[in-house]
Amino acid sequence: MTRERRILHVDMDAFYASVEQRDDPSLRGKPVVVGGNTRGVVAAASYEAREFGIRSAMPMRDALRRCPDLHRVPPRMSHYQDVSKEVFTIFREFTPVVEGLSLDEAFLDVTESLQLFGDEVAIAREIKKRILERTRLTASVGVASNKLVAKIASDLDKPDGLVVVTHENMRETLDPLPVQVIPGIGKETLTRLRRIPITTIKDLRLASDGDLASVFGRFASRTRDRAFGIDDRPVVSSRADKSISAEETFDRDLGERKEMLRHLLRLSERTAGRLRARELVAGTVQVKIRQADFTTYTRQRSLRPPGNGTETLYRAATKLLDDWLGEFPGIEIRLLGVGGSDLTKDAQPDLFAPQMAAGGSQLDRTVDQIRDKFGDLSLGRARTMDPD
Repeated sequence: MTRERRILHVDMDAFYASVEQRDDPSLRGKPVVVGGNTRGVVAAASYEAREFGIRSAMPMRDALRRCPDLHRVPPRMSHYQDVSKEVFTIFREFTPVVEGLSLDEAFLDVTESLQLFGDEVAIAREIKKRILERTRLTASVGVASNKLVAKIASDLDKPDGLVVVTHENMRETLDPLPVQVIPGIGKETLTRLRRIPITTIKDLRLASDGDLASVFGRFASRTRDRAFGIDDRPVVSSRADKSISAEETFDRDLGERKEMLRHLLRLSERTAGRLRARELVAGTVQVKIRQADFTTYTRQRSLRPPGNGTETLYRAATKLLDDWLGEFPGIEIRLLGVGGSDLTKDAQPDLFAPQMAAGGSQLDRTVDQIRDKFGDLSLGRARTMDPD
């Protein structure tokens, strides 16, 4: 007989914004968003900001319009990554089976940890306690027998919540919830469901085969399983990166190639640094370009051999940008991005190795060491600096 799994979904509460409020006491209790300039989007919103209807991915201008007293903080990704490492270290003190979904959330399979640490609820409480003690941040945890229900549960009592869903309380917990809490049900699907009408998980669970087939087609049976809280996906402890990228939305549209190239180099540098930090090389380089009217283009080309050097990525990205400018001369852009995909392990992570496409240059690795010690802003290429 297969042993029932014990799964936790741990989700840090308003992670980026909470880190900023922790580090700056003057921001505590105030509406805070993390994000770039006023032409960008909200990366994270504090719970005080959410009371104004502000959410992540909302245009920053809309957020400021909803709350004129909003406090906007530029993102500090390397700092959030450091805090995330502390949190994930705590996870691995209880189980090696940790599936990270992002910097601030993960699934944990604690099935084999019960004899050491007590039942799954005791483990969840202890994880929350250690996170608070070591980081002064709170987390919400969902506890269930599978990933789907654990993830839904973690969002039911935020912030600082702990929700346990068992076979006995499954129906009373899930049935009243809006159907869109089930992953994969987006706006278009939701509109079609409301016409039937299906608005809650109970409605979905009890719907006729014909109604479900009309909306979900061949996925109707799987969707009903989700409404019943059935999910047999395992927690996967190692997830390969599919791509690594960096992008920026600018305060004003860029029209000069020289200015575009300056930003392109900085983005190439950030992407290359992230690849090297993970000891990965990219076999493909992508450039993302968004015009002032929000029309977005992507262009890509292969790298042979794969690489993670700043100049390697920058040369490929420059060629892609120039090709695009040849297609659309005179067009101004509001966003640029540089990414690497087709990732494989770097076979040459040696600081003193000769300069090659794979492994980056000695300059790259020296810069990496300095930034690791003194922070991302401690050193930069002169070509990336604003001439003013």
